[in-house]
Amino acid sequence: MLPSRPARAPGQALTVALLAVLLGALLPATAAQAASRTVQGGRLDWGIKSSFQGYVTGPIANGSWSLTGGAATVGGSQFRFHSATGSYDPATGAFGSGFSGGVRFIGHKKSDGGYELDLTIGRPTVRITGGTGIVLADVVSKDRGSGRVTSASQVPLATLGLSGIDMAGGSTPITLNNIPATLTSQGAKAFAGYYTAGTPLDPVSLSVDVSAPAGKPATPKSPKKPAEPKKAERAQGRFEDAAVDWGVRRTFREYVTGLVGKGKWTLADGAQDGGALFRFPRGKGTYDPKRQTLDADFAGSVRFTGADGLDLKLSAVAVRVKAGKGTLSADVLSDGDRHPAVPLVTFTAKDFTAKDGLAVLTEAPATLTADGAKAFGSLYRAGTAMDPLSLAVAVDTKAELPALPDLGSAPDPSGPPAEKTTTAASVSRSGSGSRAGLHLGIGGAGVLAAAAGALYLARRRSTRQNSN
Repeated sequence: MLPSRPARAPGQALTVALLAVLLGALLPATAAQAASRTVQGGRLDWGIKSSFQGYVTGPIANGSWSLTGGAATVGGSQFRFHSATGSYDPATGAFGSGFSGGVRFIGHKKSDGGYELDLTIGRPTVRITGGTGIVLADVVSKDRGSGRVTSASQVPLATLGLSGIDMAGGSTPITLNNIPATLTSQGAKAFAGYYTAGTPLDPVSLSVDVSAPAGKPATPKSPKKPAEPKKAERAQGRFEDAAVDWGVRRTFREYVTGLVGKGKWTLADGAQDGGALFRFPRGKGTYDPKRQTLDADFAGSVRFTGADGLDLKLSAVAVRVKAGKGTLSADVLSDGDRHPAVPLVTFTAKDFTAKDGLAVLTEAPATLTADGAKAFGSLYRAGTAMDPLSLAVAVDTKAELPALPDLGSAPDPSGPPAEKTTTAASVSRSGSGSRAGLHLGIGGAGVLAAAAGALYLARRRSTRQNSN
């Protein structure tokens, strides 16, 4: 006859019951988190190595750098790469996201017009798995000795210092701030020997949007207009939609958000941020395809403010194109004084013919006018090259305007990455090296707190019964 099992004490029974309740409450949340999510939209901010930028543009290399593929600058020395795509698994913390855009460094000009230093870094990718992170990128570089040019896809450039960061359990947006980066041996080769493996690089910051987990309804989108019968391109007159893209001037943006200006820009009234440019949408007016003329007004405004007293707002943007030449004007509000319809820049528009329902002008060189120079407080002279201007006019209902670079939904796309406290909606790391993890939602935390309290009481009752 088998010995009978001793009956459980009331406290033990209560403990088992509470554990079952606790597991039942937490398991559904864990299951919901387990679904892998898609990364769609966001930015990566990385200066690569600030001292290298200084060397390239300094008196020794006497070179420069340029942006490609819609990359932008932010702050004093960071490059902003855009349009994140990839995946994130909240159950394991595995993360992988690629970004668009690139930067080319050239220096040490030779007598034949070429450059001894010629390095392009583009399409950076961040991969994190098992607590290990790495930055990869497409690289085109020139060997310092032989001058041989090599091109490689997704070279492991840097390792990321993720100590103390738990990537599991995050929700949109996923944010990493000021993560230490160290040059790899492959990265040292890509830098043509200018730095050795193990050299510290600039810290990495990113913010990306992730899709809702499976089974969770996505945020509803605004209803689209009912489809209309396709129209032929209009001979002249009103058009369907239009947008003008203009970044004002790259060095001006860098000044505003840099160490001197210590400021920012603010978009309002429908203006959109494309990183290296601002989009003024919802154009209204007239377009004549035969004469290739345009008279259009656009929505949106941008306001630049700085610690040095800078306060400049551009609104009511308008574009006029006639006889192969264009002018962009805007209302200018500077230091409280308003100046309406100031012609800011002129540009060339030789071919502005509509094709497939869309008339497009891409990155037309823009020159500051005399009135524009006054609007900028004589910071630049008349004739100064400003950022190029892009223009798109849809004369057909089926035509779509070119898409903007996708910077994601982070709240402040204009300024440098701010240090953020960790919330249930982000994974973040500050430059101070303090640990940053993820917090349970209030429901899970409440269950844990209640269970802990009940277990404590159960143990006390059991102890009293045993002692009696």
